[in-house]
Amino acid sequence: MHQELIKKAKTVLGEFQLAKQGFSAGTVSCALMTNAGTIYTGICLDLACGIGFCAEHAAIAEMLKARETVIDYIVAVNLKKILMPCGRCRELMVQVSKENLKTRVIVDDTSYRVLSDLLPHHWM
Repeated sequence: MHQELIKKAKTVLGEFQLAKQGFSAGTVSCALMTNAGTIYTGICLDLACGIGFCAEHAAIAEMLKARETVIDYIVAVNLKKILMPCGRCRELMVQVSKENLKTRVIVDDTSYRVLSDLLPHHWM
C-alpha cells in the first residue's frame, strides 16, 4: 500500500507558477486512501496572505466531495522526500472524522505512524 500511494502522490507532484513570481502550486502533493478503498490526490498552493493550503487539504476536499470522511492511509511528498503532515493537517483529519485518529500516516517507504500517536492528547 505504501508504494502505491507514494506513486499516486508523485503523479500530481510538480511545481508551476501562478499569477506572479513567488505564487506557485504543486511543490507538495498528497495521496490518501479511504476506508472504502478510494484514492484521492491533492497539491499545495503557495500564495500570499495565508490563503494557500497544504496538499493534504486538497486531497481531503476531493474525498469530501464524494461524501467520504474516513482515511485509512495518507502520504505527502515533495521532490526530495516523504513529509509528515503539519499540525493544521493533523487537526483537519480529526475534525473531519474522529475515526481518523486511526489513520496510518506514511512516514517512509515501508512504515507509518498512527495519527493518534501524532496527536496524543487531542482535545475532542
